[in-house]
Amino acid sequence: MLDAPTYIFEANEKPSRDLHRVPLIEATAQSVEGYGCLVDNPDDIDIEIVRWPAQGWRPVDTDSGDEGGWVEGTFRGEWKGDVLYGSNEAVGGHYVLGWSTDPQQASADEQTCEREQVLLWHLNYHPDGGQLFFPIDNKPFVIPAALPGDDLKPEDVVAFWCYGTKGLYIHPGIWHEGIFPVEDNQRFLDRQGRVHARVSCDIGEEFGVYLSVPLRREF
Repeated sequence: MLDAPTYIFEANEKPSRDLHRVPLIEATAQSVEGYGCLVDNPDDIDIEIVRWPAQGWRPVDTDSGDEGGWVEGTFRGEWKGDVLYGSNEAVGGHYVLGWSTDPQQASADEQTCEREQVLLWHLNYHPDGGQLFFPIDNKPFVIPAALPGDDLKPEDVVAFWCYGTKGLYIHPGIWHEGIFPVEDNQRFLDRQGRVHARVSCDIGEEFGVYLSVPLRREF
């Protein structure tokens, strides 16, 4: 059985690895279809809650099993030197999301290189509900994502460039990671399922690479 990942650590605790470059796609109504949708107003979207699965052939009663609802809080993405940190008040989470350079060289005390990418070590999905990221600070951001399925591969992952004028809602089961601010820091309204089940993939350990997620658009 795979152990649950540790989310807070020193960057140099992770080894150097080869990089797999993730394509950067402009987030439009068409491009995010299947992953979720763009949102103009956070109150315009209903957070999908998935009914608790049946344990055998008897179904869960249709008026039960999906009553946990959703929670809300502020998600923060913040660069400290070369290291990108995330925190999620909605679920009490604190994370090292990635680095702008080789983790053996990355410094949390000073910026040593241009922030042109996030080297991503981890992805997860929530089987119990959808998730909304709506920018409080209207600045560009990037979010990596992949379609559902436990047989995830690096080549399945794309990254959506969002201009910061709309939020991004993702369906249950969509692989993702926290929001990547293009600038030093950024805040988001986060809404997601209260159960907060999380299925993880340690990209580095499973595939021997980090995902290089671009932060500079070329379109």
